[in-house]
Parts: sequence; C-alpha cells; structure tokens
Amino acid sequence: MEKQLTTEAQRFKKVREALGFTQQQFAEQLGIKNSTADIERGKTKITGSVVAELLKQFRINPLWLYGKSFEQHLETNQNVMPKVVTVDSAEKDNMVMVNVKAAAGYPHNLQDVDWFQNLPAFDLPLPEFRNATFRGFQVEGDSMVPSLYPNEWVMGKAIERVSDIDKNAICVVVLKDSVLVKKIQQPNDPSKLMLISINTEYPPVQIDQKEIQELWQVTSKLSFDIDTNPNSNTTLMQLQNSIELLKKDISELKN
Repeated sequence: MEKQLTTEAQRFKKVREALGFTQQQFAEQLGIKNSTADIERGKTKITGSVVAELLKQFRINPLWLYGKSFEQHLETNQNVMPKVVTVDSAEKDNMVMVNVKAAAGYPHNLQDVDWFQNLPAFDLPLPEFRNATFRGFQVEGDSMVPSLYPNEWVMGKAIERVSDIDKNAICVVVLKDSVLVKKIQQPNDPSKLMLISINTEYPPVQIDQKEIQELWQVTSKLSFDIDTNPNSNTTLMQLQNSIELLKKDISELKN
C-alpha cells in the first residue's frame, strides 16, 4: 500500500505551486541543498530552518503547515500609519499638502514635527474627508497618465497596514528614499508588492513590503487643467464616422 503523504508535505507542495516555483527553484529559495522532491514525496521531513524561511519570506503559518490552523498566512507586515499628524486649533486633523519639492525630503522627515508644521495644511469640510487622516501629494512625472497628470494633486487616506488597501487601488507609497504614486497589486509572494504605472511605457516594479514607511490610498484628485484632452470630442466623432462607414460597406456587400 502506498504511504499517505503527511499534511505538511501536501501543504508544502501547495505553497510551492501557488508561488510558481519549480522544485529546484524553491529549494534554492529556501536554502535546501537538493530539490524539494523528497519533501513533497514524504521521504524527507521539513526542517525547522525551512519552516522559519517559509514564515520569514512568505508569511506561511507553521501551525497551518502542520494542519493545526486554518490561517495559511500570518500578519507580519509592519504598521505604515503616518508618524506625524498636524491638527488645527480645534484639535481636528489638518490635511498637509506635500508638493514635489517637499516630497524629496519627505521620507527623511517622517518623525520631524517641526518640518511638517512648515508645510501648508488646511481642513476640507466635506464628508468624504471625515473619520480618517488625509494628506495631499503633488504628482510628479507622467508614469500615471492618463489617470493622473504631472502637477495634479492626489488626496490619500492613511492606511494602517498593507493588507488594508483595496484591490488594485492607487496609492502614495512612501519608501525609504522616495515618494511614488502607483497602482498596487499583490503578487503570489505575500511579502512583496507590485507597483504598477498606468502609462505602459513604465515597467512594473516589485518591492518588499518592509521597504514601505507610509501608505496612503488615493481617494480623489485636484486638477487645475479642466480639459486634459481637448481632442477627445474630435476623436469620438471620428470613431463614430468610421463605424458608420463600416456599416455602409457591410450593407453594400450584402446587396
């Protein structure tokens, strides 16, 4: 009779396949000398160091691995809430505005209260900006065109943990040396994040979640360009005319 595989062997294989690794690649990733084939066949036990690497790199819950928990992943991502929040005379949160110039020094002044007090701030009396901390960031570059254009402003809501962001949300991502506005996607590796530019000329960038210092989910934008695409009506008319011509050609062919 064929030996039944242990829970840990089955789940180890499940993790590898979900991450898209070959047996050899997964072995190299986890520091295993040979391939993971023997582990997946139940011939070799999973060592403590491998369990530790699964937790460290992919947040795999050891209890889940051995069938003692239904939670596959442990929440290990750090708190990314803002370190400094400014308030007005009524002790209400102000919306600090970070322009392109200030953004260059932003990652290095996250805990400097005096630095933040020198930035412009105001209260926007709209219900959409209540019950949370918001911050404005000026857009630099064209990587998010046509959704966001250079020098527009985005208003972001403070996020406590990376896992709190909505799927495919646009966020202001504060790294250790830069401030980026990108669309966020979660790859197979739960310890990573994909930063996606709307402008396809810019390739996606994968980062470690531990690189993130702050995260602001964009909820709205402020633009001073009323018509960012003045040719849009002309383009629409051209498209409609093309469709009509195509219909006419098809009708003539039928006759």
